[in-house]
Amino acid sequence: MAGSTDQRRDEVLRAIVADYIASQEPVGSKALLERHHLNVSSATIRNDMAVLESEGYIVQQHASSGRIPTEKGYRQFVDSIHDIKPLSTAERRAIVGFLEEGVDLEDVLRRSVQLLAQLTRQAAVVQLPTLKVSRVKHCEVVPLSPVRLLLVLITDTGRVDQRNVELEEPLDPEQVLQLRDLLNDALVGKTLTDASTSLAELPEHAPAELRTAALFAATTLIETLVDQPSDRLILAGTSNLTRISRDFPVGLPLLIEALEEQVVVLKLLANVPDLGNVSVLIGEENENEELHSASIVTTAYGSDGAALGGLGVVGPTFMDYPGTISKVSAVARYVSRVLSGE
Repeated sequence: MAGSTDQRRDEVLRAIVADYIASQEPVGSKALLERHHLNVSSATIRNDMAVLESEGYIVQQHASSGRIPTEKGYRQFVDSIHDIKPLSTAERRAIVGFLEEGVDLEDVLRRSVQLLAQLTRQAAVVQLPTLKVSRVKHCEVVPLSPVRLLLVLITDTGRVDQRNVELEEPLDPEQVLQLRDLLNDALVGKTLTDASTSLAELPEHAPAELRTAALFAATTLIETLVDQPSDRLILAGTSNLTRISRDFPVGLPLLIEALEEQVVVLKLLANVPDLGNVSVLIGEENENEELHSASIVTTAYGSDGAALGGLGVVGPTFMDYPGTISKVSAVARYVSRVLSGE
């Protein structure tokens, strides 16, 4: 019997969470009975609600009002979501169509956060692939003047970084090509961290007349790219949070400030789960105090089975968890497909 009582209480809790997410109004026993076919008396429901309240899953704000879920209640609700709600065909088609129009990796990711912000009506964030995981595909050397070069580094994740190098001696067009070949021999196929060793040794192996240019080019690449992998973020939809500001009891300005501080969000996205899994942090489960009034749903995107970065949404603790989880996971899946060229 205990099992079925617990099961029913779980059902009552799920119904309270679902109703509160839908209406943001406290939920009473009468409304629960009318909306959900729980097949029990109102006395039983009231008793279940009293037990759920004593166990800290729901709370009563005012003597006469219904109950609202606590963070513990939301956590229980999220942990009991087993099946991800499938997206409608129209939603799927819109996502794929919009992402496939992306011209390069950064454009695809920019589109993915715009989409997530629109689909969930919350703030969305994505991290560009860190240079730690991407490998160098090619390094182009463009002479801007006889003593000034532009190095263009292209990685296998579609990321492009550009650096200027000032030289002491002018190089002729033939020497520029030689320098390009030297750099590509040192870089292609390696992650930047691995490439730093061969870059450091590059001047020794260069022909005498190219040694200084090779030293300047290698130093520029090591100092600006290897030592400071620029983790960049793209954020969309923070204005969605101001729209629901009345529902953030405190701390909306703090939350928006935290989102605009890259470090806070990068920390969040540094711990994204493996490809295909979704993480949900609710309220005070977030390390950062500024995020205590929010819930955060994140996952990873990648190509060929390797995670390249994280993406997710930030919204109120009463967000539509099943819907948000399915949208975050679908967008990540389609981004991964587009990146893998499927």
